Amino acid sequence: MFLTRIVLGLRRFQQWLVAQAVFAILNVLKLLPADAAINFADRVARWLGPRLGRHRLMLTNLRNAYPEKSDGELQEIALASWGHMGRLAAEYVFLDRLFDFDPERSTPGRIEVSGIPLFVDLRDNPRPFIVFTAHTGNFELLPVAGNSFGLDVMVLFRPPNNPYIAEKVFAFRSARMGQLVPSHAGSSFALARRLEAGGGVGVLVDQKFGRGLTTSFFGKPVRTNPLLAKLVRQFDAEVYPARCIRLPGNRYRLEIEPRIDVPRNASGAVDVQATAQMLNDKVESWAREYPDQWLWYHDRWAIKKTLTN
Repeated sequence: MFLTRIVLGLRRFQQWLVAQAVFAILNVLKLLPADAAINFADRVARWLGPRLGRHRLMLTNLRNAYPEKSDGELQEIALASWGHMGRLAAEYVFLDRLFDFDPERSTPGRIEVSGIPLFVDLRDNPRPFIVFTAHTGNFELLPVAGNSFGLDVMVLFRPPNNPYIAEKVFAFRSARMGQLVPSHAGSSFALARRLEAGGGVGVLVDQKFGRGLTTSFFGKPVRTNPLLAKLVRQFDAEVYPARCIRLPGNRYRLEIEPRIDVPRNASGAVDVQATAQMLNDKVESWAREYPDQWLWYHDRWAIKKTLTN
């Protein structure tokens, strides 16, 4: 018992040290202009990423997804993807300043938004709806955009494993993204209550889910969370894809796409399996269009263990 407390205490201290190091780096970035900080983070990530163990996983994922591409092309995508992750970290510091969209502005700012009528319609005509996205571009800007349009969306998110970082992240996100629900065993009930009340929810659909349905992604088998399909089946919720695309010059385009029709079986009920596959197909189309903007270091195909053997 005493030994267990010591081990847990050492683990908490290690997590605290890591958190302080992260906060120190972010505080240094705050001292720089936004563009300088974002570009610097891109260069650092491109240098550091290939020296990390995850780089091997990233290249394996890319090789499986794009067997037709050469090693040089895959390396180029991998480096750009590391740069994208560096940018994502730096952008987090400047999130308030980055979102400068103003429909009345005559000249474009950093942010352009596609699908404004859909935002307005969902805000002014409340009904159950689900907006889904993926880890592409700066996906954190999407709930910020929804909040700025007065769109009350409950967002499901996975908190960082480090509790000290998770606490800071939750406070930061809550002030800018509306109501948040940490992903855990009871989160589905919170989303269900929101839909039952006629509201909207936002979810990421490209995460690994060990207990999910067997589907395919880039032609390889993956497990996909059936939650969205089950919520649609239960509440007849409308479904809208949304994504963020990085543009040159540290600019961004936020897109909400028209409502999609979910697959249904012969009796008219939502086909959960086919809907899960439809989500993968949509994310795959986004990743194929901008391959460097998706998080290839993520173990989506659950192959990390095989790389260590």
